[in-house]
Amino acid sequence: MFRFGFALALWLFAGAALAETPPSRPGVDAPELARLGANGVGVASIVLVQPRQPDVLAYDAAKAAAPLKDRSLPVDIWYPATVAANAAPVTYSASLPAEPPRPPAAFTVAGIAVRDAPALKGAFPLVILSHGYSGTPAAMTWLAENLASKGYVVAAIHHRDPDISDGKGFPEPFLRRPLDIAFVAHQLQAQAGKGALLGADISRMALMGYSMGGYGVLTVAGGKLDPAGGAAGVPGGLMAPFAKGGARAGELAVPGLKAVVAIAPAGVRFKTWGPEGLGGVTAPLLIIAGDQDRTVGFSDGIKPVFDQAVHADRYMLVFQNGGHGIGMSSVPAQMRDTLWDFHWFEDPVWRKDRIMAISQHMITAFLDLHVKGDASRAAYLDIDVVRGADARWPSPQPAGYSAFSPGGPGLTWKGFHRNATQGLELHHRRAAP
Repeated sequence: MFRFGFALALWLFAGAALAETPPSRPGVDAPELARLGANGVGVASIVLVQPRQPDVLAYDAAKAAAPLKDRSLPVDIWYPATVAANAAPVTYSASLPAEPPRPPAAFTVAGIAVRDAPALKGAFPLVILSHGYSGTPAAMTWLAENLASKGYVVAAIHHRDPDISDGKGFPEPFLRRPLDIAFVAHQLQAQAGKGALLGADISRMALMGYSMGGYGVLTVAGGKLDPAGGAAGVPGGLMAPFAKGGARAGELAVPGLKAVVAIAPAGVRFKTWGPEGLGGVTAPLLIIAGDQDRTVGFSDGIKPVFDQAVHADRYMLVFQNGGHGIGMSSVPAQMRDTLWDFHWFEDPVWRKDRIMAISQHMITAFLDLHVKGDASRAAYLDIDVVRGADARWPSPQPAGYSAFSPGGPGLTWKGFHRNATQGLELHHRRAAP
């Protein structure tokens, strides 16, 4: 009996440990706009095929040519849906490169979405989401599901990158990221225009990307590739036609963009756009960064994006002492046994659930304002205290320990709890004429 009871206790403990909270569902200390919206969430998957694309990693210098092959791009789409009370939510399964020579590390992420649930009738803004190098959409459901519950259709691309630990593979995501994003955006715009994309409204469209995805969305949003910069290092000059002045540069453009969100964007260290190329970005821009990002750099990597995108009305949310992993979800149970796997997801300083909740709040305010046209959201962004620690709590105090700040001159940012903006900065610059 003792052995049975002990075994049962171990089984129950293991089951409880694996009962993960969906990362799209914020915790009790989340700021106001992080909370889930009123809509149920569905998820569907499609595959888009771009025919006869050059395989840059198989480029043959002797023949001065790269073989052509069809590029298959799976796309996961989250959307507002009618969800039955007893419907089972999805569990996402994916893998990421492990520390060599180990095989890829598999993991699961709990979701709130229901596979192929009936889409709500209506017209909802379309958001294209691009993950980081060797990443996966499953690691960004914290954002996709959260936004879908608030009335957005979010389409996340599986870029199917080479293993990030093999430096020889870099030319592929560097070449393909903006090409993939532009191709998927054009294809989905065409489908939505025919009423065949889960209520997506192509007149209200935004791009979001993390890390290499951030580089991709900035390029598609108007960042002009420098033909003498990083593009020159792609074998066979395969990127030259898409660089500034190239014959195919126009293929990267996605017309009618309402907003761009770039989380820890790569690019500047690759000399991607040159000192003036980001001047081509004109859509409102939100950058989210950690000022201790060792992967793409902050002072020499992310902040220059904010400085150089002079023709965009732009914000930069900074997590002081935060690193590069801010775009990933909280670490799944299967990724907690080795430091390599753990560091795909977690930050050395910040609680990940805190990073996600703050980002959900700010991204919601930003997209609601610039994509949905909700002018009331401006109060969450247009603040006069750059460093959150310098803000004062309102006096007289709002009622209740868990009250949100109403915002205002010199006060804690609107929608945050007391003492909850320490360690944060929010910078804003208006677009130059």
